[in-house]
Amino acid sequence: MSRRGEEYDLRFNEMAAAGHNVHGEADFVESLGPRSVLDAGCGTGRVAGELVRRGIAVVGVDADAEMLATARAKAPGLDWRLGDLTTIELPASHFDVVVLAGNVMIFVEPGTEQAVIANLAPTLVPGGALVAGFQLREERVSLEDYDRFCEAAGLDLAERWSTWDRKPWSVDADYAVSVHRRRR
Repeated sequence: MSRRGEEYDLRFNEMAAAGHNVHGEADFVESLGPRSVLDAGCGTGRVAGELVRRGIAVVGVDADAEMLATARAKAPGLDWRLGDLTTIELPASHFDVVVLAGNVMIFVEPGTEQAVIANLAPTLVPGGALVAGFQLREERVSLEDYDRFCEAAGLDLAERWSTWDRKPWSVDADYAVSVHRRRR
């Protein structure tokens, strides 16, 4: 395990010990009924590991070797892949859901957001869902741009929430969870 990965996980472990639900993203994804999920930007594998515990097949991808080392140490049997979301080669029409949890879209290299979506969209089965939750910051990708990037990649907005536990969307929200579906 990497030190940085352990420090990242510590925050969630402390929240869980205090009785907080740290699996909101997994709850949300599971509610979509997937058999297979790509956890894009999986970090230490918190979401992927929980989905696997719920019986869902998961592939985790991250560009940070240290975070991925922690994920591999916690769940050595999972399919963990080191790679850049803009260029990693993944099977076409394979996943029911691609999830970008934990602010992935504001942590990718600025200017690559459209390339990330364009690379991930074809991995979805027709009707599959790209699910992304991220903070809304002026200096990063706007929802308008994000929706435009999804549209260009063949994805249509199906639903949007302010939180992973489905608090209704509001234009005043500082966080968005968006579900875009691949066209059939």
